[in-house]
Amino acid sequence: MNIVIPDDYQHAVRSLDCFAQLSGHEVSLYHDAQKDPRVLAQRFADADALVLTRERSVIDETLLAQLPRLKLISQTGRVGPHLDLDACSRHGVAVVEGRGSPIAAAELTWTLILNARRQLRTAIDGLYAGHWQVNLGERLCGQTLGIWGYGKIGQRLARYAQAFEMPVLVWGSAVSRQAAQRDGHRAAESRQAFFSEADVLSLHLRLLDSTRHAVTLEDLLWMKPSALLVNTSRAELIAPEALLTAMSQGRPGFAALDVFEDEPLLDQAHPLLNHPRILCTPHLGYVERHSYELYFGDAFANLLAYFNGDSCTLVNPEVRQGDAALSD
Repeated sequence: MNIVIPDDYQHAVRSLDCFAQLSGHEVSLYHDAQKDPRVLAQRFADADALVLTRERSVIDETLLAQLPRLKLISQTGRVGPHLDLDACSRHGVAVVEGRGSPIAAAELTWTLILNARRQLRTAIDGLYAGHWQVNLGERLCGQTLGIWGYGKIGQRLARYAQAFEMPVLVWGSAVSRQAAQRDGHRAAESRQAFFSEADVLSLHLRLLDSTRHAVTLEDLLWMKPSALLVNTSRAELIAPEALLTAMSQGRPGFAALDVFEDEPLLDQAHPLLNHPRILCTPHLGYVERHSYELYFGDAFANLLAYFNGDSCTLVNPEVRQGDAALSD
């Protein structure tokens, strides 16, 4: 079997223990961030299966039409908007997905909160430049943590906040707000109250049509001049240009970002990378060894199960049903 794995940015996949599952198969790995569909079509031309790293590659109708040999896409984590499921079904390409984990993303979010509040990057850069104690950060104790989206990651953050003696304020669906209250936290009385009361506000929403650009310029301008906005979920949750526009008006005062609309973000002149009060990291939320073992381990196991005819859950089961009908 010919298996292609694109977007292995860190040359990490072969080093994983789970990679041994693919022993005996022909595996091609690519380590760059290639967006050109013509190049992708050439790379994927002989693939029986693709293993996708989260949402790094877009698989659409135009690309699938050039891949008549492709039978399966095994997704690490959950399927997202990068993958056109209807087009996969039309071209007879089955799709399987794995599990997610809130642990690494929650830890990275808390790391950004700590770093941004204590302004560690400025202090560390100053030290390495030969300067001692160049700035003054803030502690977290007593500050209100606002969480929009009280799912697995949001709930874990709330527990971290309790350890740091931070009151928690939650916004989101009625289900989220009720769950937060059951856990002893406060649900915001209104959207405006949520943005205006939070000292640190962290976004934890899935990217859906209903959540795309959900955070508006008006929302951000309700925030305190001292507040910190954190986004480790999806860049598209925030309306285009809203964050830079709001920060130019002094609200919020700070931001920490792990996600960007165009990734990888390699333009060193990009205004987000050059803003003195924005801390940026290169989408590291799930990028650590334990997460990779989980995500790729599931993807490889699902791939082998599909081709061995073993039980596996397809995201588009009509493909297998169609195959079965053809074989009857």
